[in-house]
Amino acid sequence: MNALISRGSLFDDFFKDVAPGFYVKPLHGDALPARMKVDVREAANAYTVDAEVPGVSKEDIHVTIEGNVITLRAEVKQQDAQREGERVLRSERYYGAVARSFQLPEEIDESASRARYDNGVLHLTLPKKAPAVGQRLTIE
Repeated sequence: MNALISRGSLFDDFFKDVAPGFYVKPLHGDALPARMKVDVREAANAYTVDAEVPGVSKEDIHVTIEGNVITLRAEVKQQDAQREGERVLRSERYYGAVARSFQLPEEIDESASRARYDNGVLHLTLPKKAPAVGQRLTIE
């Protein structure tokens, strides 16, 4: 099964040989992957999430928590700066975004959740919400 050719690779190789300048890759490296790679671990009182988002500044990463649903969104905006006294002959700009949502088994305590971004990896610590304790009503 591993010997299968990925979709489009035959055509990509053909056009790369025939017209190498026709398909130009971004100057700033590859685009964001179509899907973030995520590791989720569970401890007794919290979940830990590590998500790969390389090449993204922490200001362009958005994490949303709604109950037990976590949504991660990352945007890349790269532009080449024009310097004084230079004439731009060619300018390639890249913009891309990727988002991912997943559901955890238990609700998350949003107020105690923490996020840290280090070397292209987003680290989330998501404490589990304490179960609601029923309140006893006084009978009049």
